[in-house]
Amino acid sequence: MYTIIKLLKNQPKFPFQGFGGIFFVLLFFAINSYQVSAQTLDVYLQTAAENNPNLKSAYAQFEAAMQKAPQVSSLPDPALTMSAFGRMVETRLGAQEAKFSLMQMFPWFGTLQAKEDAAVLMAEAKFQNYLNLRNQLFFDIKSVYAELYALDKTIQLKKENLDILDSYRELSLSRFKSGNAPMVNVIKVAIKREAAKTEIKLLEDMLKPLETEFNLMLNQKPEMIVQVQDTLLFKNPEILLNTEDLFKNHPSVIGLEKQKESYEIQQIVAEKEGLPMLGLGIDYSIISKRTDANPEMNGQDAIMPMLTVTLPIFRKKYNAAKKEAAFMVSSMEQEQEAQKNELQSAYEMSLYNLKKSEQLIALYEKQLVSSGQANKLLVSGFSNATIDFEEVLQMNQDILMLQTQKVEAIKNGFTAEAKLDYLNSKSQE
Repeated sequence: MYTIIKLLKNQPKFPFQGFGGIFFVLLFFAINSYQVSAQTLDVYLQTAAENNPNLKSAYAQFEAAMQKAPQVSSLPDPALTMSAFGRMVETRLGAQEAKFSLMQMFPWFGTLQAKEDAAVLMAEAKFQNYLNLRNQLFFDIKSVYAELYALDKTIQLKKENLDILDSYRELSLSRFKSGNAPMVNVIKVAIKREAAKTEIKLLEDMLKPLETEFNLMLNQKPEMIVQVQDTLLFKNPEILLNTEDLFKNHPSVIGLEKQKESYEIQQIVAEKEGLPMLGLGIDYSIISKRTDANPEMNGQDAIMPMLTVTLPIFRKKYNAAKKEAAFMVSSMEQEQEAQKNELQSAYEMSLYNLKKSEQLIALYEKQLVSSGQANKLLVSGFSNATIDFEEVLQMNQDILMLQTQKVEAIKNGFTAEAKLDYLNSKSQE
């Protein structure tokens, strides 16, 4: 019913001769290495799609649900009855020695087809659940990936700031030795440096649990190093004027729709099961010959066709089954509406977060340019004994804060775009 498309990577083979061949090999692997580095996140997503245990479990549930259709669409097993008489039963044609009865029951017309249709729709709902879990997994992976990016960039910025504090320490020490500044400036820098070292250590310690979480989502060894690209990019969102039908093809919504259709057919099944079942069979009796007389057809076995009809007179169970299916149809309709509302709410919030990140990044970039200029003037003023050293340290702290806030805005923007990708995902029929 469904075709699962797998990406097959076929590596081309080339004949290599001499030094030119070796150079070509090195060039090929260099290009290939660059492509892998540029598509690291895509590779991680592909690995997760193939190895994540929750995802594999969801697909196995879909496969299991597909096996329900042949079970419910099959006829009941025929019944074979065998009887042997310990004491012969005398008939006009002879003694009856044994009797065989074979009976096959047939549900009312269309019952088996309706059961199969209901089972197939339930299996399709399982497949949509698998698709939704896969898309949710991709969002979770992108979110943790963005956290790792922000953490790595923040550590890098704080290490660069530590180098700047070292230069300030040398500057303040030089000013103290020349008698143009107090020793307290050197102590202030030392306090800032110790705080910066502690912050860096704490951030580095945070890397391990995040990498473990990321690797486990891919079902790979927790200690594997996660390669994070240097820059995270996200696109400007498309402004949709009409979002009413935006989520009608979302896997979570389609899955509920398939369940609703299945319950609608189960109403038909309940109605048909309340109709009589027909049974066709044959009765075969083995007759022995009479020795005291020789009537016509003496000792001939008896064959008798049979017709059986069930009488579904106890209606409570059939009526209850129809009501149960009707209530489930109503439940699926309400759940579908609730799911659409939840997706709509998440869409609006994600769109806001994406726009907010764009505006904040633009603001921080402008402020960093102005703060950099102001910082140069403050350092120059301190060197000339016209600026207090506390202003230099405060400006440096402000610049670091703007840099980390920009990284946080990039992370939030990337995460918001990943959420929008999940919300805009379409079902696969």
